[in-house]
Amino acid sequence: MRRDDWLLWQLPVGMTDDDFFVRFVTIFQRMADTVLDQVDNLEHVFDPTVAPDNMVRQMAEWFGVDWVDSSLDDRLQRQIVLAYADLIQWRGTKIGLRKLLELLTGGPVEVHDTGGVFPKEEAPGGPPHVRLDVGSAGWNKVEDLLRIVRAELPATVTFDLWIGADHVWPRSTTAMASAGHQAGTVTAGAVSAGGSAGASTSAVEASSEMRLPQDSTTRRPGGDAVTPPGTTHGPIGDVNDPAMRREGEPDDG
Repeated sequence: MRRDDWLLWQLPVGMTDDDFFVRFVTIFQRMADTVLDQVDNLEHVFDPTVAPDNMVRQMAEWFGVDWVDSSLDDRLQRQIVLAYADLIQWRGTKIGLRKLLELLTGGPVEVHDTGGVFPKEEAPGGPPHVRLDVGSAGWNKVEDLLRIVRAELPATVTFDLWIGADHVWPRSTTAMASAGHQAGTVTAGAVSAGGSAGASTSAVEASSEMRLPQDSTTRRPGGDAVTPPGTTHGPIGDVNDPAMRREGEPDDG
């Protein structure tokens, strides 16, 4: 335990008789006290039970835990860091995952995996698989819980996550297939409608191309009638001319 006048006490006796000099040295002592206080508390800075909040989150990042933020309760942040310090030796194992999920959800957790010891050539095929059953997501969002589980499991391991009676991962293939079927139906309908519109347009265009103009001749200004290319009818005459009228047609006159 330091004396309150620890710096003055180290001065020669003759110097302490000068009141101005004593007050002058006291200024430096008070400045040094702040440094010594930090040194005295250094051992507690790394204690999650009493460390400042921002230091608790920094210690979590040292363990690779990036999901402890200031939105969580102060006591919960400290509890996570303390628990994870013990769990890190079991990271990636069945017991480690179960204890971590119990910490995150606050309830019982069941972990079933396909791992084991098998005779030669009798091991099950496919990648290792884990089934996780938790009662609730606790204070976590489902997306955050999935991200934490992915970070804890080895990269080659697949998993199913059940929260109560809800199968949240992997996503329901039935729902995905239904969404895909609806999208395919809409697309097919659009294509069908587009095809009908295209067919109608093609029919109109074809009809326009096949329709002959009412007057199949054109006349040059001040000139004779000109028969368009591709036509084979004879010269145009007056329709009232008896020579041009078909046999049996009534006379309009």
